[in-house]
Amino acid sequence: MALCSALRPPRCRLRPPPLALRCPVTTTATPWARKEKARVSCSLPEPSWEERLANAVTPLWRLPYQEQLQVKYESQRKTLQTLASRLEELGIDAQKPGELCCPLQPVVPSPIINGYRNKSTFSVNRGPDGNPKTVGLYVGTGRERNIVCVKANHLENISSKHKQVAQCYEEFICQSPLDPCILFHQGGHWRELVVRTTRSGHTMAIVTFHPQQLGQEALSTQKALLKEFFTCGPGAVCALTSLYFQESTMTRCSHEQSPYQLLHGAPHIFEELLGLRFRISPDAFFQVNTAGAEVLYQAVGELCQAAGDTVLLDICCGTGTIGLSLAHRVSKVIGVEVVEKAIEDAEWNAAFNGISNCEFHSGKAEAVLPQLLASWEDARPLVAVVNPSRAGLR
Repeated sequence: MALCSALRPPRCRLRPPPLALRCPVTTTATPWARKEKARVSCSLPEPSWEERLANAVTPLWRLPYQEQLQVKYESQRKTLQTLASRLEELGIDAQKPGELCCPLQPVVPSPIINGYRNKSTFSVNRGPDGNPKTVGLYVGTGRERNIVCVKANHLENISSKHKQVAQCYEEFICQSPLDPCILFHQGGHWRELVVRTTRSGHTMAIVTFHPQQLGQEALSTQKALLKEFFTCGPGAVCALTSLYFQESTMTRCSHEQSPYQLLHGAPHIFEELLGLRFRISPDAFFQVNTAGAEVLYQAVGELCQAAGDTVLLDICCGTGTIGLSLAHRVSKVIGVEVVEKAIEDAEWNAAFNGISNCEFHSGKAEAVLPQLLASWEDARPLVAVVNPSRAGLR
């Protein structure tokens, strides 16, 4: 866990010094950020909307990067101390008194600090100026009913290409006579935008649209207008590799529930990682920091101490990046993933890269793994890798 968090670099900068981490889809500030705000609220002016967004999604942005890494290290150390104390209370002798329950290595810095994200999700909602078609990230929460959508132009974790596509999408929906869909029951249509990019220069844009009561002819018209804008109109400057459209009546919708419709370009984008080529579908999981993923996978290979006879379980494998990057170290890789399109990508990736000692299973890990292990009679060492860690693992 410490290693995973270590590879998330600084994300935004409003002014020097370098900035900090965290995922841009986060919508609330951390306890650290709340305490900091309380500390300065009596002596400093109210923060700008840009600062509020930075505090919400990149709560360590005021610290130099090396200090951010130390903060993260201490956070992990305290977590392990708490776990060690709990184990001691339960009478489990997992460590010497006063020590951590497992080794904690130094935080590994990311090779890239700014603009590293290869995927960004932008929402559509009312901005600080009242524009209901603002494309950006949220400050506030739905529970408090104080959500404001703030443009992410100042966040340095997000690349200029992602910001460009978001700005063009806002321009398009502002020209559209159709309203944004802020609350499903209140109507409206235009919803979030996902932008995915690769180091080879590929860009995929995915627009989510609530159909409400529109018929097929009206839907076809909107798709044609969107395609025209990004291929022949002002949005052509984005040079999209792929443009997808998804009709969705739910907050999140898989390809199986509502297919991604390719309006323009190639069905996939491609990324190079540790000398391997990976195919990426619209909803397939891929590490958000490609350069950081390379460092992460190399560290995983060293930590798992996999030998030539080891069988590697790649749990929640996505497009198979971890398993495929370690396949040359082990005798066999077994990947499990709930997203069917990601499994198709993983199988394609294995075949394209000439890797034959991998097999992939579609389904929930908690359902597939017991079936696999119930009949497991192989005497070879078994190592499981899961990233990110999640509730329910045992």
